[in-house]
Amino acid sequence: MPNMSLKKVPMPEQEPNVRNHNFQEVSLGYTKEMAMEEAARCLNCKHKPCVGGCPVNIRIPEFIAKVAEGDFQAAYDIISDTNALPSVSGRVCPQESQCEARCVRAIKGEPVAIGRLERFVADWYRENVNAMPQKPQTNGIKVAVVGSGPASLTCASDLAKHGYEVTIFEAFHTAGGVLVYGIPEFRLPKAIVQNEVDKLTALGVDLETDMVIGKTFDIDEMFEEGYEAVFIGSGAGLPMFMGIEGETLAGVYSANEYLTRINLMKAYREGYDTPLKISGSAAIIGGGNVAMDAARCAKRMGAEHVYVLYRRDEEEMPARKEEVHHAKEEGIEFMLLTNPVKVLDDGTGRVGGLECVKMRLTAPDESGRRAPKVVEGSNFTLEVDTVVMSLGTSPNPLIRSTTPGLETNRKGCLQVDEETMATSRPGVYAGGDAVTGAATVILAMGAGKKAAESMHQYLQEKHSK
Repeated sequence: MPNMSLKKVPMPEQEPNVRNHNFQEVSLGYTKEMAMEEAARCLNCKHKPCVGGCPVNIRIPEFIAKVAEGDFQAAYDIISDTNALPSVSGRVCPQESQCEARCVRAIKGEPVAIGRLERFVADWYRENVNAMPQKPQTNGIKVAVVGSGPASLTCASDLAKHGYEVTIFEAFHTAGGVLVYGIPEFRLPKAIVQNEVDKLTALGVDLETDMVIGKTFDIDEMFEEGYEAVFIGSGAGLPMFMGIEGETLAGVYSANEYLTRINLMKAYREGYDTPLKISGSAAIIGGGNVAMDAARCAKRMGAEHVYVLYRRDEEEMPARKEEVHHAKEEGIEFMLLTNPVKVLDDGTGRVGGLECVKMRLTAPDESGRRAPKVVEGSNFTLEVDTVVMSLGTSPNPLIRSTTPGLETNRKGCLQVDEETMATSRPGVYAGGDAVTGAATVILAMGAGKKAAESMHQYLQEKHSK
């Protein structure tokens, strides 16, 4: 019998004033009983609108029905049929604007907690079964994948299941891309990412780390060495800055650098010599999910005051509402309609404060967007010793500058056919942030999945001639 409660089953969490001093996962996950109770809220709609909102087309009502029955193995099998990274997407996917946004239960209450259920199923499998997949029989065709973020991991997994000999080339010493350098441990434990990578290697995927494509090895050389198709999923790791005075002072970081030092280089753990200033007060510039991650990390690293400065209001803030809510609970201070204009020098070449101005929003334009304008004479100084710029990123130009025939747009993103993810270079495909600029993990996974299928068709046609 359906559970007609209008509310989701709450997710247990660490207390805010406990978790803001540690890097352990904030959300603790459902118990079996909680998962089955929440799954019973699903009406198993005939037209399955939630599936249409999922970039990787998980058969959502089917897996939820199995959870309701207590058959968690069957639920995992259904999810993993289309999703190579369920433990990841169950944690960081913005379900509220995708599958859950289309849930019929949301018409008169809260949608079914699809993301929480996906996470539960993936965690149950890892904790109770964790069987590594069998390596498929090889077809002898070599394929290269550049980068090891969510788009690349998904593409590599799907190609390996078709029998291709897949090699991933990763610039860092650890696989996972943004999943390991960008997303903090308290949102996505790195052991979970490693478990997903282990499943890839079990499928026969060869992982080559410390390989900077375009420098140690380029795409032309890949083809010369027998790779017959290439997927570029190199992300968007080039940070943007404001261009204001003082940005070169010690104590000013891009969010990419700041989070990489903490997440990948383990600056928060004893025994690691990663240099990172322990702030007294930190200002995070920006309003997206990355800004929330940086702010919450700064608090955990010991900063007494952490300010998020955003030039628009909260309604227009692009970060997930859940992340903003968690940040507020943890003591992050939001300074909306505020913009920095100068980073001040303390006299030793380090950050000594931040000069800011207040902003106001104009009337909506034709698109409905309101532009921020400076309130004249509103300048004030914010006492901080660390500034983190979280203003977005763009793709590193290294690959496109060393690969003839790759077309890009004015932002430096690779141009692809949206149906096939094929670039302008024959045999080369791309997806994820390298194509879209900084976007969500699940959209990158969807692009990797689409590219893998296109590459499979391309290679099958090539070998059938």
